[in-house]
Amino acid sequence: MRESDRFIDKKIQLPFKVRDTVLAFGSQSKNTLCFIQGDLAYVGSPLPDLNSPKDYLSFKEEVSFWLRKKPGIIAFDLHPEYQSTKTALNLRAKSYELRAIQHHHAHIASCMAENGLKNERVIGVAFDGTGLGADNRVWGAEFLLCDYRTFQRKAHLREALLAGGERAIREPWRLAAFWLDQAYPGKFLDLNIPFVKSIDKSKWRALKSIMPSEFSPAASSMGRLFDAAAAMVLNRKQAAFEAQLAMELEKISYAAIEKERAYPFRIEKNNGCYIIDPLPLFKEIAADLKAKRPQGDIGLRFHLTVTRMIRDTCLKLSRETKVKRIVLSGGVFQNRLLLKETRGLLAKAGFCVFTQQRLSPGDAGISLGQAAIAGMRS
Repeated sequence: MRESDRFIDKKIQLPFKVRDTVLAFGSQSKNTLCFIQGDLAYVGSPLPDLNSPKDYLSFKEEVSFWLRKKPGIIAFDLHPEYQSTKTALNLRAKSYELRAIQHHHAHIASCMAENGLKNERVIGVAFDGTGLGADNRVWGAEFLLCDYRTFQRKAHLREALLAGGERAIREPWRLAAFWLDQAYPGKFLDLNIPFVKSIDKSKWRALKSIMPSEFSPAASSMGRLFDAAAAMVLNRKQAAFEAQLAMELEKISYAAIEKERAYPFRIEKNNGCYIIDPLPLFKEIAADLKAKRPQGDIGLRFHLTVTRMIRDTCLKLSRETKVKRIVLSGGVFQNRLLLKETRGLLAKAGFCVFTQQRLSPGDAGISLGQAAIAGMRS
């Protein structure tokens, strides 16, 4: 076996040629490297977590191999704490040109490149857990008007406070409690639903006392919205891994036999950017739980609500920009129910929809997007 075969999982034909060779360092979790030369992209196999010594050693070995190909540009994520970013920045003293690429722009560019889209404007819908935004805030439910070279953030989900920071990922009850506290100010602990009855109320009061703070950052994350809804519907407090409860909610939502109507939500414009406010849906979920409706029916209603958030926001943006091509990417779109319903709804609205087929819409596809953006900007 040739040495290069160890480090190449997929070869992707690009719809353009780059002038300078590019090596992209990918994300923190589900990390891949991508090397672009001419109109060919070489993407490696995913490494689960670069905080793992074993994965990081494999990553460093792969980096060393590709650096021998003498790339002209090194692309990496904006997040300064990613091991991939730190490794890239350590090359600053050498002759490489370094390019920081925004996480969600890379998601959309990855899907564009895989689908053979040239440098044309699209409406990119990037839904994931978290990624560092261009404003140094936490993003994760983004509507971008973009091509390979540039992007504008045109809409996003209303921000939620992550009580305790990353602890909220493993304890999604904190997210549900935040939204319910917003929906029922000062009264949500009196709600007669199983989720509220079972939470540690003194612990919630202690968490609320530190919000907002550096320990509770604000995030516009669709992944965290799924976590909040799932914790509430399933009456579960903890997750063994990221998105576990969201995956379980998807599974039981398939069991719902009849199509359900969507929950209400609001879309408001603020300083030229649309904000999607999910607060009304949490009141309706609470009402359905109080009425003892089946969990699967509630889960399906939630999924359908998110699809309508996407369609309605895309319709607003398309009317303003005349753009009809929609690109869907980000780890949330690994949810097959959400992806199927969203594609169908957007197609009925007259949009041309692009999704990822060969690469994951999650962070394993980030490196291709980073490399495509850096290459087109050169």
